[in-house]
Amino acid sequence: MPIIKEKVLAVEHYTDRLFHITTTRDPSIRFRDGEFLMIGIEVDGKPLLRAYSVASPSHQDTLEFFSIKVQDGPLTSRLQHIQVGDEMLVNSKAVGTLVADNLKPGRNLYLMGTGTGVAPFLSVARGFEAYENYDRVILMWGTREVAELPFIDYFDNLNNDETYGELTQGKFMFYPTVTREEFKRQGRVTDAMYEGKVQRTLGLEPFDKEHDRVMVCGSHEMNMELRKYFIDELGCTEGNANNRGEFVLEKAFVG
Repeated sequence: MPIIKEKVLAVEHYTDRLFHITTTRDPSIRFRDGEFLMIGIEVDGKPLLRAYSVASPSHQDTLEFFSIKVQDGPLTSRLQHIQVGDEMLVNSKAVGTLVADNLKPGRNLYLMGTGTGVAPFLSVARGFEAYENYDRVILMWGTREVAELPFIDYFDNLNNDETYGELTQGKFMFYPTVTREEFKRQGRVTDAMYEGKVQRTLGLEPFDKEHDRVMVCGSHEMNMELRKYFIDELGCTEGNANNRGEFVLEKAFVG
């Protein structure tokens, strides 16, 4: 697939470790909510690309990416300095496992992310498919510090958003949690699921594999921990392009 040059429309830095980029979107770039693209910049006349989940929904006419800054990372050490008006490279072939087609329909869709692992869920939570397939969409987002939750106000008010309120139909629910600071909800995202805290807090039914579905995007350790939990403890099946399951994991990481 061709590499397309997109223009940077906005750059926002939230902390010394996190930033967000918005670019133009060529009409040839097609993706499903939750998928990732190879993006990057030109270095010494050659494309330097890494896999990034698309943070914008598929119906939006711009592209968004939410990134960590890895100071010695081949790409992000450079990408963090990108400016409005600069060009960014985007490979138009989208792939990924965090898509509706890999999950069985159900009652509740849990989106479990940590850190910048929330990026694909920025797409899913603002896309059409999630609300067509599920009664509720629950975003569970865990970080170490409150400053690492830059979209907290946005998600708190998504159901009332001028653009997305009609789309979510009041079905969206949000459970942010922090591990290293005082906050209204504390602890790991995994524990909130294991202990049923998210269900009690939001007034949801206990998790039931017959009705509930999960998408997971975080560190490799968290992904493997949750994979073991859903398979060994709950008897769930991991979904893929050939067989729909009760949960899916994302395995792409950037540097």
